[in-house]
Amino acid sequence: MSDQATEFYLGIDAGGTHTRARLVSGGGAIIGIGEGGPANTRIGVPEALRAVEDAYLQAFAEARLQQAEMASVRAGLGIAGLNRRGVLSALQEHDFPFRSIAFASDAAIANLGAHGGGDGAIVIVGTGSVGFGRVGGEVFTVGGYGFPVSDEGSGADLGMRAIRQSLWARDGRIPHSPMTEELLCHFHGSAGEIVDWTGQATPTDYAAFAPLVMDHAVQGDPVAEKIVQEAALRIDRLIRVLLDRGAPTCCLMGGVSVRMRDWLAASIRERLTEPLGDALDGAILLARTRAVEKELP
Repeated sequence: MSDQATEFYLGIDAGGTHTRARLVSGGGAIIGIGEGGPANTRIGVPEALRAVEDAYLQAFAEARLQQAEMASVRAGLGIAGLNRRGVLSALQEHDFPFRSIAFASDAAIANLGAHGGGDGAIVIVGTGSVGFGRVGGEVFTVGGYGFPVSDEGSGADLGMRAIRQSLWARDGRIPHSPMTEELLCHFHGSAGEIVDWTGQATPTDYAAFAPLVMDHAVQGDPVAEKIVQEAALRIDRLIRVLLDRGAPTCCLMGGVSVRMRDWLAASIRERLTEPLGDALDGAILLARTRAVEKELP
């Protein structure tokens, strides 16, 4: 391998809400960061790749890398929806401007970062949700099949259930609450407007209502509180399955997880640990590990 001073490693976390990139030197110092839009492959591989490119070009610009230096970068890319048919082959065929690039799911790089490459599990609760574990060389996933059939307890799930309950309240099937009234007000009280919106809404659009649901739940709103309690039970179940499969520990990660943690069962909360690093740390570890593998005789 070349001298650490001339090596660069790029980690990319391409998720359903946004994309982040982090460029580090061989010694691990951060020299550039960047951000892009949503990159879940369900929106299309070309669109996802544009978000990825936006993020890493920002990181390169901040680091002021020359063209020759860009070509020496070893990258690790974790992307949501990697298991969709044809996605991996499309990524492998894409002409990335790097010396090497390794691919993994966004959950896989988050797990690598959380446990420093060691055994352990994570449950990500963000726009979507998924459980991921690594035990003794075996890797397994729980959930993560995509919204709306999966992503239990996620921001998108919270938003969808809040909209459904608000429509029920509008019909008179359940009593109104401050949350249902505020959500309906957002759509000017029009069921037709909601139906039109759902016809084109993305998981990110649904997840935008998650803070509203959590805010009202904390204030004791009966409809919001029930939605969050049921979401917490679903996340509890994801964590229990991972621990039952032998994961020595589990980390709760993702934008919704911070507020959801207090709603989990006490027996689950006491078995959670703080992550050692984040998904970008995992992507960089992926880049480093695959680089070493490729250079072994």
